[in-house]
Amino acid sequence: MRAAALGFQIAVTGLAVAFLLIPALMSAVTGVTANYFRGLSSGLTLDWVARVWELYASTVWRSMRIALGALAAALLIGVPAAYALARAPGRLARAIEEFVSLPLAVPGLALALALLQLYGTWRGFRISEWFILVGHVLYTLPFMIRAVLAVFAAIDLPKLEEAAAALGAPPWRRFIDIAVPNAAPGVLAGALTVVTLSIGEFNLTWMLHTPLTKTLPVGLADSYASMRLEVASAYTLVFFVMVLPLLVAMQWAAARAQGFVR
Repeated sequence: MRAAALGFQIAVTGLAVAFLLIPALMSAVTGVTANYFRGLSSGLTLDWVARVWELYASTVWRSMRIALGALAAALLIGVPAAYALARAPGRLARAIEEFVSLPLAVPGLALALALLQLYGTWRGFRISEWFILVGHVLYTLPFMIRAVLAVFAAIDLPKLEEAAAALGAPPWRRFIDIAVPNAAPGVLAGALTVVTLSIGEFNLTWMLHTPLTKTLPVGLADSYASMRLEVASAYTLVFFVMVLPLLVAMQWAAARAQGFVR
């Protein structure tokens, strides 16, 4: 009976994995196939990848700049904010924490529309990368705050600060020497989450971008709409190459943070 149950679980897991991986593998293979309609018999080539880089390299670098900018903002704002919330337990702190997490409950299109209504008339800002960056910061900041808060809640931060204060450490030294080093696993997990989400974010960016500020996911949608299938698939391959290492690193960081919390 147990063997049958185990076999059923393995079969279901295998089907789920195949359901997820086969389309991705087919897209990757199409991106390096000389002619999709003739199949693999037409040969393999990297010409389509080179074509993608020729047409859309700017979207790749723009996505990287925005992701790094979102990461910088998340570190500068998120870590001190999490520290302040962890040091001020109570209803007000919990209410602020829920308010900060509000963008997670709001669809990206709605958040983008709110930004357009607020800043849409600022022409220089509206057509710049900074406009998209603001949207990405609003979208990703809660992930950094929650990741760091989880670690602060597990290390009994008040006791550590009391010990440091008894030794004469001022508040800024307690933050730098006690809070930040102990929160490192959460900061790492939050950082990888912010970068990964920013690079792959589409809905919000689609509303905020202009023809001169396309990001990688927007360029990917554009390639599927206007280019040969091989070009679009090669673009998908480029996207996988960029995102998959980040996803693996994010899983590793999350596992390390979970082990640290335990």
